[in-house]
Amino acid sequence: MWGLRPHSPAELGTIRGIPGHAEWATEIGASRPTSRTDAVAEIRPVWQVVRYLRELIAHDKALSDLWVGGEITNLTAASSGHLYFTLKDQGGQLRCVFFRSANVGQRNLVANGASLIVHGAVTVYEQRGDIQLMVDFVQPAGVGAQQAEFERRKARFEAEGLFDPARKRALPRFPRRIGVVTSARGAAFHDIQTVLERRWPLATIVFRPAIVQGEEAAVSVAEAVREIAPVRASPDRWPDVLIVGRGGGANDDLSAFNEEPVVRAIFGCPIPVVSAVGHETDVTLADLVADVRAPTPSAAAELVAPDRLDIARRIEALRSRQDVRITRAIASARDSVLRTATGMGRRLPDTAPLHRRVALNTDAMRHQLLRATSEARERIAGSVHRLEALSPVATLDRGYALVSRADGSPASRAAEVAAGDAITVRWGDGSHSAHVDARVESSP
Repeated sequence: MWGLRPHSPAELGTIRGIPGHAEWATEIGASRPTSRTDAVAEIRPVWQVVRYLRELIAHDKALSDLWVGGEITNLTAASSGHLYFTLKDQGGQLRCVFFRSANVGQRNLVANGASLIVHGAVTVYEQRGDIQLMVDFVQPAGVGAQQAEFERRKARFEAEGLFDPARKRALPRFPRRIGVVTSARGAAFHDIQTVLERRWPLATIVFRPAIVQGEEAAVSVAEAVREIAPVRASPDRWPDVLIVGRGGGANDDLSAFNEEPVVRAIFGCPIPVVSAVGHETDVTLADLVADVRAPTPSAAAELVAPDRLDIARRIEALRSRQDVRITRAIASARDSVLRTATGMGRRLPDTAPLHRRVALNTDAMRHQLLRATSEARERIAGSVHRLEALSPVATLDRGYALVSRADGSPASRAAEVAAGDAITVRWGDGSHSAHVDARVESSP
C-alpha cells in the first residue's frame, strides 16, 4: 500500500538520524548463529531494541503522515480526555491513541463500531513495546482521502486562528496599486486586467507570475505572495490590495491553494488579500484565510476596484443635492430675515408724525439758511464796494501816482526824497523806475 519493504542489515545501518546503530544493525544480520556450534550473539536489553524500532519508524516519512481506514473497537475514554481505541479491518488491527489536545471537537465521531478514516503517525510505545498510531484527525468513512486531508488541514488552521473573522481586513475604497499573483499564461490575469482597465484605470497593476498547478505550484504561489509586499521594503511601495488566484479546474488542479505554504503566506501578507480560485462552487483553504473570497478572478477585480462611471454619477448626484440644499438654505434664510424685519416693524412705535415734523423743520431751516446766506452775500458785496472805493488802486485808476523810495517805503511828500534818489513811480496800469534830478518848487 505504501511501498514498504524489509530493510537489509546494510540499509538499517545507514539510516540517517539514528546514531550509534550502524554497527549494531550490521551485527544483527551478520552475527546470527547458523548452527549450535556457532558463538552466541551479544544479548541486547529490551529497551534498546524497542528504542531502535521507535527511531527506525520515526524516520520513515511514509509512517509519519499516514491515513488509515477501519472500524473502531475497544474504545476507552480516559479521565484526562485522551481516547484509546483499536482500528481494525478484516486483515488486521492497529492500536491508536487520540490525545485530548488533538481530539477537541472530534470526540463525538469516535465510537465503537464507527467506520472512520484517521490521520496520524506510527510510533512505538516503549513501556509496552506496542506499535500504535498517534491520531491527530478523524473523518467518517466514505470521504475521499483528498477531502479528508482538506478537512484535517482546515481544522488545524482554524484551531490556530488563521480563519478568525476578527482578523479580516477591509478592502481599500480607492486603491492606487493593485497586486496580482496568478499564472502569466492563464486567462485569469487577462480577465483581471480587462475588468480593472474598464472600472478603475487610475490604478497601477503590480504583477507577480506564479505556477498555479503541479508539484511546484504551492511554493511558487507562496513566494510570489511574499514578494508582492516584502517586509524589507517600505510600506509606501506595497500595493494597497492583492488578488491571488487562478481560473477554474478539477479539484486536483486547485490543490496548490490548499497547501500550507500558500495558506501561511496569505496569512502573513501585510496587505488585504482577495482569494479568487476556480469557480464559485470551489472552496479552498486560501479562500478561508484570505480577507475576502471572490468566486472568480473577474469578480475579484470588481471587488477591489470601484466603477469610475458609478463614482462619476455619485459625484454628480452629490453636487446636485448640495446645490438644492444651498438654494433651500438661502431661501430659508431670506424668509427668516423678512419675518424678523416684519416682526420688528410691528413692535416699533409709529414714526410717521416724527417724519413729518422732521420734514417741516428741515424745510424751515432750509429757508432760513437761504435767507441768511442771501443777506450775508449782500453785506459782503457792500463791504467789497466800500473797500474798493477806499483802495489806493482805485485812486491810481483816477490818474494819481504812488511814489516809493528805493527801500520800498512810500514817499508821500516831496520833501521825503532828494536829488539823486532812486524812486519808483506806480500808476494804475504799471510802474517805472526813475531818479530825482532836482527839486522843483511848486507855485503857490
